[in-house]
Amino acid sequence: MGKTKSKSIRKSAKVLNSSGVKFNESFEKNKKILTGLTLSKKLRNQMAGLFTRTKRQEMAKQEAEKAPKKRFP
Repeated sequence: MGKTKSKSIRKSAKVLNSSGVKFNESFEKNKKILTGLTLSKKLRNQMAGLFTRTKRQEMAKQEAEKAPKKRFP
């Protein structure tokens, strides 16, 4: 298991996500999006990882909802 993200990183990620910045499930692309901000390397990587993980979780949730539900007789 990975380390949990600090509260300040989660809050700033929520602000960025709500501001309309489009992140995706690629860590490298998210990192490039965040290079425009004046963040340290560690914070940039942590935030990019957080966005990557949440986007992948959202994609998995959407795919699970689309899958047909099995009904047993």
